Amino acid sequence: MEQTLVVFKPDAVMRGIVGEIMTRFERAGFKIVGMKMVQPDYKHFFGHYEGIGTLKTRKGDEIFESQLKAMQVGPVIAMVLQGVEAVEFVRKMVGDTQPKTAAPGTIRGDYAHVTYGQAASAGLGVANLVHASATTEEAEQEIAHWFSDSELHTYETVHEFFTQPRKKK
Repeated sequence: MEQTLVVFKPDAVMRGIVGEIMTRFERAGFKIVGMKMVQPDYKHFFGHYEGIGTLKTRKGDEIFESQLKAMQVGPVIAMVLQGVEAVEFVRKMVGDTQPKTAAPGTIRGDYAHVTYGQAASAGLGVANLVHASATTEEAEQEIAHWFSDSELHTYETVHEFFTQPRKKK
């Protein structure tokens, strides 16, 4: 089974819709194997967005700094989801990075409506609710950046428990 990182950004936490969004992932069949609320510092976000995601390299200083500023306005909830092709499916559920172009039915398409231009005029990164790993390689690096091995859990869901063959006693 594949794992991916999802970070509920401060705008999702501040709006009180984390549970509603989390339910969508669970209903799709993903298993939560790690979760915590934290308020990382600049250095942690730098490691995430540039050390792993190369945002500064790809988009420049202004976008990078506005993103890090937006991520530090409040706590975030980091979560590791596990499931079949989790990275690709979660990205599909999350939708396009810019909420204005995210399809209806996606998380960003249903819960956000800001644009890059509006966010830039406020001097912040776009409020698009969640971060989701883009590739399996990125997911592995991001999970290691946000979670220690002891913070990730192995367990059977009720569906796994009742659908897996059992040895007869």
